Amino acid sequence: MTNQQLTGVRPDRNMSPSSKWFLGILGVLLLLALGFTFLIFSVVRPTGSTEVVTSGSGDKIGVVELKGEIVSAEETVRQLKMYREDRSIRAILLRIDSPGGGPVASQEMYEEVKKTRDSGKPVVVSMGSLAASGGYYVACGASKIVANRATLTGSIGVVSQILQLQDALAKVGIEVKTMKTGALKDAGSSTRKMTDVDRKYFQELLDDVLKQFIAVVATERKLDTAAVRALADGRVFTGEQAVSLKLIDTLGTYEDAVKIAASIAGIRGEPALVKERKRRSFWDGVWGGVSDAAASLRQEIVDRPVISYKYTGR
Repeated sequence: MTNQQLTGVRPDRNMSPSSKWFLGILGVLLLLALGFTFLIFSVVRPTGSTEVVTSGSGDKIGVVELKGEIVSAEETVRQLKMYREDRSIRAILLRIDSPGGGPVASQEMYEEVKKTRDSGKPVVVSMGSLAASGGYYVACGASKIVANRATLTGSIGVVSQILQLQDALAKVGIEVKTMKTGALKDAGSSTRKMTDVDRKYFQELLDDVLKQFIAVVATERKLDTAAVRALADGRVFTGEQAVSLKLIDTLGTYEDAVKIAASIAGIRGEPALVKERKRRSFWDGVWGGVSDAAASLRQEIVDRPVISYKYTGR
């Protein structure tokens, strides 16, 4: 008896053309069904949801990260408030690596940090490579500020950057007509040249916003206003320089900041660090680089505030 007779399976050469077509179409349909199912799962799966990651087994310290340019305060304020109201969280570690950004967002985060500190829950700031301008403003509300020796911080100052597009528009034959109810109604427009009146107007705004910055630093760091004003020319300082100028409290690493937070909160042993982490869908992973680049471009052009607490050196 042959193998063919034992198995009952006919070789492909004996299969009819119609059967081959049927199996081929069936295979294609199966692949399409699987692909469609995968697509639906990727789209329907919640994006932007969070999960809590905990390391360590002792009393809890909530970790909040402030990274990149400050455009909105919403997410940072939400996390600070959540950890402040959570009785199982004994202290908060705020990791800052930011060049600063919008004054309003920076002020809102500072106020939330200060409110948390004043509520009795310690907030310790750990500065990364850069915690400047608005990033430093936020840090001023903390119980303690810790920076590495080479951290760049400070940059107490205000900047206004306005795109001037009128010459480029004129080259391509585009002219913008503006009707307004006052001489300064379109001040800062990118479609016309700035006048001396415009410059004077914006300088007065910058000076007032700077005064607010100086007042916060002087109050929180217990420094003379004149001394802070002398430092408020936009320059950054290393961590070592900032300690000597009393702009920060001490030098140390991230791990040192954790120990300081634990000590202030009275935590014995190794604390547990609790941090939210964003879940990303499949498509977030695929298109993440593109969307991040688009978001960065939008921030630079569309979302950029006219006046900023921002270090522009990088």
